[in-house]
Amino acid sequence: MTEKYEFIDGEADNFPVQQMCTWAGVSTSGFYHWRSRPLSATAKRRAELRAVILQVFSDSQETYGYRRVHAVLQRMNVQAGAELVRALMRELGLVPCQPRPWRATTIADDAAPATPDLLARDFTADAPGRKLVSDITYVHTWAGFLYLATVIDCHTKAVVGWAMADHMKTSLISDALDMAARNIDLAEGCIFHSDRGSQYTSRELRCKLRSLGLRASVGRTGVCWDNAMAESFFGALKNELVHRTTFPTRAHAHRAIVRYIEMFYNRKRLHSGLGYKTPAEVHAEYEELQAAA
Repeated sequence: MTEKYEFIDGEADNFPVQQMCTWAGVSTSGFYHWRSRPLSATAKRRAELRAVILQVFSDSQETYGYRRVHAVLQRMNVQAGAELVRALMRELGLVPCQPRPWRATTIADDAAPATPDLLARDFTADAPGRKLVSDITYVHTWAGFLYLATVIDCHTKAVVGWAMADHMKTSLISDALDMAARNIDLAEGCIFHSDRGSQYTSRELRCKLRSLGLRASVGRTGVCWDNAMAESFFGALKNELVHRTTFPTRAHAHRAIVRYIEMFYNRKRLHSGLGYKTPAEVHAEYEELQAAA
């Protein structure tokens, strides 16, 4: 019976209530009595949860699935199980943006000197500045491609260095590395891991790494899992920003990407691999432990 009343209430703007009551086999007085009843405690709580979930989903730029929304609710001390959050999001029609298939873009340099894989897909580190991963991607604009190079710290998952330009020369990676060196303390012998792209195996970059005291590491050609952390960031960037935005110029794309990295990804976005914390929180925790020691 309740389902019939809810259907009539939802279609009240489209059909006469009296006619719908006749179709549903219920009395008009019964429908209005049901409609005037106060919400039960359960219904009221679900309505309040829906409102909070809508706000969290909106604040995430419509990128959070039910697990991350649930994590945010826990941080807000809002009591709700993950499955309840999932059910309410389904009722509200909240579907996070979906990733597109991964495509390889690496152009390997077969003549480059052999470089080992020092990570072996272990993207964990016990402190910042011990392991870095890097990659290059491109963003389409009406004015042509904008290329982005990033450097990500394996301990905090933060993008500690980035650079953008209308080319993908080795200098783009060097600029991102210089930013990383300014933002965090790089340990002597820190591993710098990438794919086997020609820029990453160039003599110019090898000299840059030596000047910073970094050790080069590369994965296998065409195997995205060997540089999965860098690929994961680009997947998030493309899924949560690039594929949902039209960029008239490179300047428009540059500003949007800077906002995404510095204001959202590093400081606000919860990472499942960090126990649903932000990279900034993990870095702050590390510094507090160092200060206490």
